[in-house]
Amino acid sequence: MPLNIEEIPNLGKAPSTSDVILKFIRDAIADGSLDEGEPIRQDDVARLFNVSKIPVREALKRLEAEGLVEFHRNRGAIVTSVSEPEIVQIFEVRSILESSALKLSVPFMTERTFRTARTYCDAFMEEADVARWSELNWQFHSCLYEDAQRPYLVSTIRSVNDRLERYLRVQLTLSNGKETADREHRHLLALCEAGDVDRAAAFLTDHIMQACRSLLHHLPNRRS
Repeated sequence: MPLNIEEIPNLGKAPSTSDVILKFIRDAIADGSLDEGEPIRQDDVARLFNVSKIPVREALKRLEAEGLVEFHRNRGAIVTSVSEPEIVQIFEVRSILESSALKLSVPFMTERTFRTARTYCDAFMEEADVARWSELNWQFHSCLYEDAQRPYLVSTIRSVNDRLERYLRVQLTLSNGKETADREHRHLLALCEAGDVDRAAAFLTDHIMQACRSLLHHLPNRRS
């Protein structure tokens, strides 16, 4: 029987066991199921996925590199706690990296870029599941950076955003953040369509830092 090439799965692109476990733990941190300072017990995770502790430890080491997990002697891996000053610094890094990526990207944007960005804007406003808001927010932002052809820069930006995801959910949920984000996203997109590199980059910086100020105002437990 002749093989249908289109039906053969590309196993090279299939997620590894550690990839699956990493996503599970990252999502649990983002949605608050794993709170700051809470231990992540490798035995329990390995038992949950019916695997050895090796892929669990691989996933935790990668999460440590992302800043979401840290290892303590006699306690193992715990969810990282982030203070208010640290949150501000992370947002500042976001603004620097993302405005730089946008500047590189705007001159090469096409109608396809704008159409994709508008699709993410619409999906963001139609989505009722809070857990999806931060991912759609990232998809909108990242699609504006892709034309820069700087995959390492975009990957670094994603890592920074992952550290903030749990806090962005707080900000979008407890404030009028969703509507504000949509309005600002569409204005940013209009500046990109106009090819106004400097104003687009400046507005993006303001957009990110305003989200930071809103988050700090709405944090359930103020940090010092």
